[in-house]
Amino acid sequence: MSYNDFTIKEVKNFFQLETVEKLGIFSNVEEITISEYLTVTLEENVPLAISINTQKAYSELIIVNMLVEIRKIFNHQISFFSGISFNVDEENNLFGNCDFVMSASHEQLFLNAPITTIIEAKNENIMSHLGQCVAKMVAAKLFNEQEGDNNSKIYGVITSGIAWKFIKLDSNTIYIDLKDYHIDNAGKIIGILAAMIKQEA
Repeated sequence: MSYNDFTIKEVKNFFQLETVEKLGIFSNVEEITISEYLTVTLEENVPLAISINTQKAYSELIIVNMLVEIRKIFNHQISFFSGISFNVDEENNLFGNCDFVMSASHEQLFLNAPITTIIEAKNENIMSHLGQCVAKMVAAKLFNEQEGDNNSKIYGVITSGIAWKFIKLDSNTIYIDLKDYHIDNAGKIIGILAAMIKQEA
């Protein structure tokens, strides 16, 4: 068993988590005006990704560009990683790879605490991947604690590139926003991601 094998019910029971499901948990986060570069890039890349219609295309053409934008907003003082091995606690099935990880550390040569956000790129039913995303969030919390960072909030994102779903782990409670945020409102998505980095979402 690894991250990918967890359902939301299994991860909730295994790690004794509470869940709160609510529409619009992140709706009050303010939008950020995105750069002209990202605007032009998305205008070009979104239709292309939809036409290709593979997870790889959505990741390379949309998701990566959104994360680069966030890194620019924070003046390159944060880091993100793609496709890395994230083996935290194999005894408790917290091992496997992460599609993307965002850290509030400026270190880009290696993953360093504090991890703030786990991002799952899925070109299929987003809700079916809640379990594995939450398992990785639990691992991120444990990773931070092992590195001496006891930050209580970890965020999760499951995205097709077009639709974005946001999750928060605060202590032992998982908050799941039932609303999906669409790439047509990229400024809102960027605003939520920035709030996650600042621990304000």
